[in-house]
Amino acid sequence: MHSGKLVLAVLLFPVVGVWFGLPQQGPARMDEEALKAEFDKVRQPGMMNVPREDGEFLHDLIVERGYRHALEIGTSNGYSALWMGLALRKTGGRLITIEIDETRANLAAENFRRLGFDSIIELRRGDALKLVPLVEGPLDLVFIDAWKPDYPRYFEMVFDKVRSGGAIVAHNTRSHAGEEGIVRYLEIVRRHPQLDTRVDTRSSAGFAISFKK
Repeated sequence: MHSGKLVLAVLLFPVVGVWFGLPQQGPARMDEEALKAEFDKVRQPGMMNVPREDGEFLHDLIVERGYRHALEIGTSNGYSALWMGLALRKTGGRLITIEIDETRANLAAENFRRLGFDSIIELRRGDALKLVPLVEGPLDLVFIDAWKPDYPRYFEMVFDKVRSGGAIVAHNTRSHAGEEGIVRYLEIVRRHPQLDTRVDTRSSAGFAISFKK
């Protein structure tokens, strides 16, 4: 090709890409800070999303411990799942997340697809009390952020699925501290001989983090 034509082709290619719908800077190429900025757009009032610092905590926990197999109970529109998905992309893992509300599940599915995490995050729709028993172990991490009265039941369902060294993390242990489900859950995990549990109050919502011995 003549050098002048080559230069013209190079200059025109980005424009042609736009015209014909060729991929530009898609989710796979987006740098981490750009992705996190997109995550922040997902976080919306009324969606019961975790604070950003809690999403960062979950991300760091997965990366630092090399967790690869994770379960989330309570997806909402997918904000916390995206933070875990980002971490699991680094460790080569996958996340199963469960949501009972169809509207929120649809929003989550679109967010996962739009940001390029639908191959890492598997969304299961329905009642967690029915779906959790169907999840196969072993699991490295279980994140519980759903209907508070059912926290003790969720714990019973997941405990045997979590491997030694894995973690069960419950959200809202501070913001919902007086509720019966949270009170009972904390009693269980604090007294359990196979768990090392601490309650992190640095989060405005509060975490109970239980590592399995």
